[in-house]
Amino acid sequence: METEGVSKEELYDVISGASSQNPAQVQASSKRLKELLDRFGTYDLLHEIAAEKSVPLHVRQQSIIQFKNAALDHWRSRKLLSEEHRIRIRVRCFTFLDEPDDTIAECNEVIVSGIARKDFPKSWSVFNGAKVFARVSLKHNRRSSLLTDIMQIVNTNLQLRYATTNVEPLPTLVLRRCFQLLNTLIKGLWNARLLQGVQVMGNLVNYLHGILYEYYSKISSTFSSLTPSALDEQRTVDDLILGHLVYKCLFRMATWIWHRNDMPGKNEFLSLQPWFLQMFQGSVMQLQALTELRINLLMTIRSSSTSPGPTASKAIDQLTRHVRVFGKFFRRLQQLVTPKFVELPMCDDLVLYYWSKVVQATDAPSEFIEDSNNAIFPLRFLVQAMVLFKENLAQWTPQRKKKTTNENTLSQQFVEDAVRLLVSRFIPLKPSDLEGWMADPEEWVNIEDKENEQWEFELRPCGERVLMTLCSQYKDYVIPLLQTTFSQTISQPAVDLPSVIQKEALYCAIGRCAPHLQEVIPFQQWLQQNLITEARETNSNFPIVKRRIAWLIGKWIGDMCSPANDPNIWEVLVHLLRDRGPGSDAVVRLTAAGALRECVDIIPLSQMIAQSIPPLWTSFETDWLFKASLLDTVTKLIESTREQSGSLSPLFVPLIREGLSPGSVVHIDEDTLILWETALRNATTIHNSNGQPALIDLFPLATSLLAENLDLLGRIIWIVESYLFLDATFILQNSPLDLFNAYVSALTGKAISTNLKEIYASLNFLMQLAPPSLWGAPMHVSGLFAQVLVTINDPESNTAIRTECIHLIARIALTDRQIFLQLASAAAESQKTTASKVYEGILDEWWARFDNMSEPRFRKLTTLGISSFVSTGCPEALARLPTEIFNIFLDVFGEMKETLMFAQERGSSPMSSPLSLHWDQDEVPASYWHGSEGTPEFERRKLLHDNDPVRTVQLTSFVSARLQEAEVACGGSHVFKSQYLDKADPLVLEQIQEELAA
Repeated sequence: METEGVSKEELYDVISGASSQNPAQVQASSKRLKELLDRFGTYDLLHEIAAEKSVPLHVRQQSIIQFKNAALDHWRSRKLLSEEHRIRIRVRCFTFLDEPDDTIAECNEVIVSGIARKDFPKSWSVFNGAKVFARVSLKHNRRSSLLTDIMQIVNTNLQLRYATTNVEPLPTLVLRRCFQLLNTLIKGLWNARLLQGVQVMGNLVNYLHGILYEYYSKISSTFSSLTPSALDEQRTVDDLILGHLVYKCLFRMATWIWHRNDMPGKNEFLSLQPWFLQMFQGSVMQLQALTELRINLLMTIRSSSTSPGPTASKAIDQLTRHVRVFGKFFRRLQQLVTPKFVELPMCDDLVLYYWSKVVQATDAPSEFIEDSNNAIFPLRFLVQAMVLFKENLAQWTPQRKKKTTNENTLSQQFVEDAVRLLVSRFIPLKPSDLEGWMADPEEWVNIEDKENEQWEFELRPCGERVLMTLCSQYKDYVIPLLQTTFSQTISQPAVDLPSVIQKEALYCAIGRCAPHLQEVIPFQQWLQQNLITEARETNSNFPIVKRRIAWLIGKWIGDMCSPANDPNIWEVLVHLLRDRGPGSDAVVRLTAAGALRECVDIIPLSQMIAQSIPPLWTSFETDWLFKASLLDTVTKLIESTREQSGSLSPLFVPLIREGLSPGSVVHIDEDTLILWETALRNATTIHNSNGQPALIDLFPLATSLLAENLDLLGRIIWIVESYLFLDATFILQNSPLDLFNAYVSALTGKAISTNLKEIYASLNFLMQLAPPSLWGAPMHVSGLFAQVLVTINDPESNTAIRTECIHLIARIALTDRQIFLQLASAAAESQKTTASKVYEGILDEWWARFDNMSEPRFRKLTTLGISSFVSTGCPEALARLPTEIFNIFLDVFGEMKETLMFAQERGSSPMSSPLSLHWDQDEVPASYWHGSEGTPEFERRKLLHDNDPVRTVQLTSFVSARLQEAEVACGGSHVFKSQYLDKADPLVLEQIQEELAA
């Protein structure tokens, strides 16, 4: 077939240019390639270029990468690919099965997997007479299929490879590529959730599970004869790689069967269960055999005092990876269906075998345990063993074991030995831990704080979790042992590094098991008699213990194992925070700051804590991680001591000012704003009568940030709002222009629409919180009102923002209609236009935006505001009264359904009784509170909400009164009727009169 519109020569040149070292050529070629990718036939030619082994490697790599990245998303496009193209590409994929280059081969795996998800099994069943690819020993016929073709290639090359001891490298390469391709195929289909994808995966598993199991049995049979000398042979490395790849395919298929067996419609998979059980039990036995083989090989090599050569090192590395893949298989099964995992045949034997390797490792010299695949006991293998043991314990309870005849019941001796092993060997800090501590204290603490994410990958946190599970499941054995060990250890001096490390490990164990030990460990006595002294120790090794003491206090108090009102707690933590002498360091101080967060509810000490923290802040200079932790601590302190928060909040004014001084440290800025916001919400005043720093002192900083900081604008707006709710009148009496100029800067900057809406909401609050005489003039002088008019008259501006502008205008008119007229007139003068044009623009938008108002409270606000505008007798407003404004009235009258609750028993008049708002039901949107629930600010917001005219004024009565005022303002009832009312639709006027009369 002739390729239409694309020249192979041009495409080749473009790909060559795109993969060159010349930036200009790369840029030009990439631009042209983007154009060609939209042309019919380009993908087929790209794939063809990639398949031609005579082409330079970098061009082939670029071609197949471009194909992989673009073609799969357009695979079914008739505009870019014909059916003939797709057939040729599918056939051509098999030519990459002897590809020496890993990059090209891996791209081909992704391509085949992607195409298979779309085409298999329907479209990838017939190749229409594909040719023979001799170099991969494939003989196609007219009805070949993806899986059968691959397996034909595998069978042919397995026979070539294992028929003789002297094998050419090609069959091994082809087998590697085939097994990698199968693994990618299975991986791509594993997560299929739609019925078609599940059926395809089911067909694939049905076809492959038995065949691949036989392949693995054949390949792995060579493993049992491994000797140290055999490790030096390339054939051994290749056998291990091939066996590993086949087992990964089996691993994925078995986990899919296991997972599906716990889903609805599992009956269709029951036929695969016997094979799955065979696979599981075979894997258990293979793990044990290969683990013992590996240990013995490495012990033999070590005893010979010879280092393995490059080939032997590769073989050991691959054998280790293969042993670990069994652990991944078992762990995945456990994660998918945990309760049933413990019931699998040989599961108990598996778990106890893993634990026996942990014990064997601890009895061996320490150098046998390393984070290396060449170690006799690699850390990752031991972590796998401990994770599996720990997770099984949660299901493998003593009660369950008592009901069985299993000989592997965990005895008291077994549990006690396990606890001793954990505390003595796995929980203590290692030299590598101490090196990381010294090299980068902040990062070390940061990683330690993420301990919940690390336990499945790191030996020490994993050991801690195993201990916690043993303590939970076998309390009767573990608690007495830890109590005895504690009593024996606390009185013993720890001076040298080994004894210090061991004491730290015991303290860690006690903290981890605190909820179970609180009845047997006299914490307050321990604190007073031992921990205070140890916290003041100047031994150079003692930062290790001091850091754990701080953590232990936070853990013990945080887990509610002891009351938090012991002054000794504060004494220890403050000392650890302040101490910069011998025996302390940054890790100790950072940990103490974190522990303080757990103890901030020490109510009697809150004042002392608050007074001590600002000096601590300034003492840490550029230690940003510590400062962030301290800010978080102070924020929680204010939240947890709300009764004292009014007096505490001003104490942190210097801290907030300092926190915002390092403008380049974004996370400090944000943490400081959270503290500032919390202080304001919990404060009762922004003033301070005793001459100390006050929250009002920070207000200029708030206006500066409002004008300039777009990154954190949302939280800054909330801070400004909090100031307004505390004392808007004082702020407008002292710095009105600073505030309004800041609002204008924020509105005219590049703020996102969400922040713009929040600014208008904030201004809406300001109109209610301060008298109009204070905000009218600065609103004009700053240009804010003019900016509002610019926004509502700009057809390109955001509709939601224009709607917010109308809410604000309505609030201004409702609050003081004369100031509204003055603002409009002054804006007209500054914009060199007439007041009439300003009014017309406002009224146009008022009507246009009415349908965008979804909340009834805003529709009522708008109606109240426009009624106030009408009452001024403004001709522009009255001219629209018979049409647009009457329509607004009728719409909102029907929605409000307001009634007056007559409190006759109190003798109150109807107009003094509260409204029952059927449209509101007192359900205030969460956005109104901005997360202030539970703080004094919430009460301030609630007071404003409850007294808002939107809630307290009956709409029909208000509109009736404003219309009467309009009648007077325009010259009397005759003028009002003839010029305006008579122009209304009689039915509309009748409805209006009925509503007002009611």
